[in-house]
Amino acid sequence: ACKDEYEVARLYTDGRFLERLRSEFEGPFQLEFHLAIPMLAGASRGGTTPRKRRYGAWMLQAMRLLAPLKVLRGTALDPFGYSAERRFERRLLQDYLGLVDELLQGLNPHNHELAVRLASLPMDIRGFGHVKQENAARAQATGQGLLAEFRAIRATDRG
Repeated sequence: ACKDEYEVARLYTDGRFLERLRSEFEGPFQLEFHLAIPMLAGASRGGTTPRKRRYGAWMLQAMRLLAPLKVLRGTALDPFGYSAERRFERRLLQDYLGLVDELLQGLNPHNHELAVRLASLPMDIRGFGHVKQENAARAQATGQGLLAEFRAIRATDRG
């Protein structure tokens, strides 16, 4: 599932978020969002992660405007599509599709379980920004070992 700015906006504004808040809290409450908006965040003190900033309840209105713009996702008009993070995600998807092709071509009863583990690795790639990149690096490291094992079993079965 694509979890980008459009999806976050949809999740916050589809009504369920405010409904859950109202069921948990009595009386008036104030909303405050801590977000690292790519174009506005800047770097943290250490310079390695984006700095989160505080935004008030008005951010829900901005999200209501953003949510329907998901039709721009993947088009030349997508303002977020040019970011390094989106390019990274598109590369992850292409790499995964290549992996699935290889798994399907080499699948046999001896490597089926390994193929399922390899195909499931993207489930470990969660989060946004640097968190997603760290999770992707771990999944890739795990995947390299599993893929080598998959290929070795395939080669043995051919021989």
